[in-house]
Amino acid sequence: MPIIIKYKLTDENGRTKNQTQWGIGVTHAASGIGDLCTSGWIHVYDDPRLAVLLNPIHANFKNPRLWRCQCKGGTKNDKGLKRGYAQVTTLKELALPVITAEHRVRFAILCAMKVYKKRDWLLWAKNWLNKKDRSA
Repeated sequence: MPIIIKYKLTDENGRTKNQTQWGIGVTHAASGIGDLCTSGWIHVYDDPRLAVLLNPIHANFKNPRLWRCQCKGGTKNDKGLKRGYAQVTTLKELALPVITAEHRVRFAILCAMKVYKKRDWLLWAKNWLNKKDRSA
């Protein structure tokens, strides 16, 4: 079975929802049943940058800590925004990636491009991403 590495955010005390404590070598398991944001799944991210970018709309930790973790068991995917696993073990604490305003704008444009298809806007968006047109 392949080793599955993902990323988890906790608060400054290493805790998540319902005061679940995490730390190096800590494993928690869930049933792997039900909706993603329930006790049936343990919430992780595919990428450390995604964890930081989405923190404000997910857990909204004020001083988050980032953990590299190993995941096992069933999985549930929320369109790539977050993922749940039945078992997660935190392996190592990592430095939070630095996310600049430019990174946030780039992320927002890429998300919008998935659903908004107005031709003039798409041309502007592609030019903004290519640094040809940085107008508002």
